[in-house]
Amino acid sequence: MQVVAQIAPQVGTALACRAFDLPRSTYYGRKRAAAAPPRVEVVRRPRTCIRALADEERQRVLDLLHGPRFVDKAPGEVVATLLDEGEYMCSERTMYRILASHDEVRERRNQRRHPTYTKPELCATAPNQVWSWDITKLKGPVKWVYFHLYVILDIFSRYAVGWMVATRESTELAKRLIRETCEKHGIEPGQLTIHADRGTSMKARALAEMLADLGIAKTHSRPQVSNDNPYSESQFKTLKYRPEFPGNFGSLQDARAFCGPFFDWYNNDHRHSGIGMLTPETVHYHLAEQALAMRDQVLRQAYEAHPERFVRGIPTPRALPNEAWINPPTLSALLDEESL
Repeated sequence: MQVVAQIAPQVGTALACRAFDLPRSTYYGRKRAAAAPPRVEVVRRPRTCIRALADEERQRVLDLLHGPRFVDKAPGEVVATLLDEGEYMCSERTMYRILASHDEVRERRNQRRHPTYTKPELCATAPNQVWSWDITKLKGPVKWVYFHLYVILDIFSRYAVGWMVATRESTELAKRLIRETCEKHGIEPGQLTIHADRGTSMKARALAEMLADLGIAKTHSRPQVSNDNPYSESQFKTLKYRPEFPGNFGSLQDARAFCGPFFDWYNNDHRHSGIGMLTPETVHYHLAEQALAMRDQVLRQAYEAHPERFVRGIPTPRALPNEAWINPPTLSALLDEESL
């Protein structure tokens, strides 16, 4: 910069800047900055309002609010009481500001703290690893009369491993159904996890003790989170959206007579979209590989007969998912685990 300033009067500013590869705008800008008078730093004082209370007045208000006479009264009551006595110190809002500056404005009553519920994360890679169970109401013959349908579902195969219709919701009935279902399917200690929502019967201590005796782990949905029990909710929707499902049942016997054929159809004939359009029975009893191989053979034969109809090549049947999740872990959680 100094060299350019020295030779600029002899050769010209443009040529001097070009010789040293210095933009002229930079040269003139630095020249003006050097010629400008030095800047004077201005110390700004905190701005004060002429209406603000002095420190002594604020302390007097705080002492008054801390005193035994007004310690348990709201600022509005304090201002009104002082006015009735012919005195005015400050407004109600100013009292709140003074209290807030000392962190003394909060709810006086003890507030209930809701516990933090852990999101259940369950994975099944084969039948009889994770069961989901729930209870739904079936309308009876008159208003306010209901029958209760208990259903235990295997989340991997979608197979209804156990069900029961009763006149009431009962922990003892739930215990009996779960115990008999475990015996029927040969459940060993440490093999199974049973998931349910947070209903009265599901959280009962007697049921928890029975599951502990059988060596069965248990989990529960979070309050007000229906996504934590999606398999049971979906199965109940399939039940109640069947064309033959009645609006009301005339008796307990009618409800049981309907549910028997329904669960036979659901387990043995219903092709479920969540398990590769296979039936729950096929998946639950390990017949899926054979069924998919047969479908693959049929599709290959169809392709060989008319290859022009399959523009994407040899078709393949829907695959059976390798696992079934209740709340699969998010991508961020997986990345956090890998970083540990």
